[in-house]
Amino acid sequence: MNDRNITSILEYVKIDKFYVSCHFRCKVTNKTVVSTVPFEPFDGKIEFTYKDIIFRPIQSYYRYYHTPITIFDEKNKETIVQKAFKKVSKYFRWDAATQNYIYI
Repeated sequence: MNDRNITSILEYVKIDKFYVSCHFRCKVTNKTVVSTVPFEPFDGKIEFTYKDIIFRPIQSYYRYYHTPITIFDEKNKETIVQKAFKKVSKYFRWDAATQNYIYI
């Protein structure tokens, strides 16, 4: 997977409370494929125990809502856009002539 070219087919990203929807559009066929992934940090889920929530509710709240979320970064392989593209990569193939992904 060529991460640099993923952004060239990324039409837009919609973020809500729980999910991120990435819309990938092929410039050749004009087909769009939507991939939805959970809204979570690139390196894993934010996990809390009941003990954390009961005894440290404010810290738990800040930890959840202030954890940095990486939408895309070429150096990290588990960002939201890359996870989303992995889910729909079977619909695309790499075209060496155009140096881009083509919808198949």
